Amino acid sequence: MALNQAKTYGGVGAILSLVGIFIPYIGFIASIAGVVLILLAVKTISEETKDESIFSNYLISFILRILAVVVAIIAFIYFFGISYLVEIGRFQHFERLSLKRLLVGIIIALIIFWIFEVISFIFLKKSYESIARYTKVDLFRTTGLLYLIGAATLIILIGFLIIFIAEILEIVAYFSLPENLPEGKSTAQI
Repeated sequence: MALNQAKTYGGVGAILSLVGIFIPYIGFIASIAGVVLILLAVKTISEETKDESIFSNYLISFILRILAVVVAIIAFIYFFGISYLVEIGRFQHFERLSLKRLLVGIIIALIIFWIFEVISFIFLKKSYESIARYTKVDLFRTTGLLYLIGAATLIILIGFLIIFIAEILEIVAYFSLPENLPEGKSTAQI
């Protein structure tokens, strides 16, 4: 019965997370609601399988994704903002240096964001591999792998498409969860 709840929470949550980016004004709220539902689904699966690493790996991934945004913003403000204030004091080649500092700030922020995202998706992949092992829904394994490949290739922009595909597969994976754990899988070893 608990996996049935996880199926509903995860499936609806994954849909909200995906479509939230396309909905003007309230899309951000829909995406947050989706993430909360996915967290509930993963927590339910973790409790049902009695494997705390499923939820802890997913939670680490979630926290790292938030940190990716926060640290990237701080890095941008630091590298652009501080150098911008220094340039104002100098008044030398202000426009050229400002554009250069802006680009440096953006590049450094994007690299930091990318590093955090890759590490985050490593933990997500671990969580989804465990879910696949316990539930025998191998689509979770594929989804985790695609998320990781997508994060790694974000730097060449193809990663956005790969992550989009992973989000679609995530929906299907959650709705493919069985009603109950397959026999002998609730105490499976790694």
